[in-house]
Amino acid sequence: MPTITSLSPTSGPTTGGTSVTITGTGFSGPATVLFGGTATTFTIDSTTQITAIAPAGTGPVQVTVTTPAGVSNGFSYTYLAVPALSSINPGQGSTAGGTTVTLTGSGLTGATAVDFGTAPATSFTVDSDTQITAVSPAGTGIVSVVVTGPGGTSGGVSFIYVAVPTITTISPTSGSTTGGNSVTISGTRFIGPLTVQFGSTATTFTIDSATQITAVAPVKSAGTVQVTVTGSGGTSNGVAYTYV
Repeated sequence: MPTITSLSPTSGPTTGGTSVTITGTGFSGPATVLFGGTATTFTIDSTTQITAIAPAGTGPVQVTVTTPAGVSNGFSYTYLAVPALSSINPGQGSTAGGTTVTLTGSGLTGATAVDFGTAPATSFTVDSDTQITAVSPAGTGIVSVVVTGPGGTSGGVSFIYVAVPTITTISPTSGSTTGGNSVTISGTRFIGPLTVQFGSTATTFTIDSATQITAVAPVKSAGTVQVTVTGSGGTSNGVAYTYV
């Protein structure tokens, strides 16, 4: 009667296709190899080794070998779900990297890699079977973020790399301490969501285009402050605005 002493590997994706080495004794044909109740293709390498291809399946199953001498003992093989991603938040970040994102999905337990396009995440933590927190690497453009685990690689969710805004001019460059002055900010990469600050004070504004913002100067004490624009890509250079 055949006996199984070990399997390698002892797990694989639910889609099947994993090459599994079965070690034991009494492997002489004709034979049948079953993963649970499903027969599969295999090669008898010797009387002590079989190479089988795991069929599609779910959960833990018993692998058995049947020969004219009888049915072997069962040996456990576990099917692992392929990770799946449903969302990423935020969906954009700086070209310099360093954006912390939350990936939501299923089958994320045991994840071995998170990739932003071809670049691995700077770091990641598996919070639960449905959530991973990752830090984006440096990059450009739109990339697909995927998670790889023992069961395979997920489909991708899109992440957009956004460059840091820049300010070239503001007009006017001064106004009353009572605020309310309409200030035109010219520059580049004014793509929302954004925050506009006069010094440390955020203010209301309208994004007219990717190169222009119209902001309302807030109330401030007399003196000069730096006007900045902050977006997903980071915070712009500052340009001086004087309260009189």
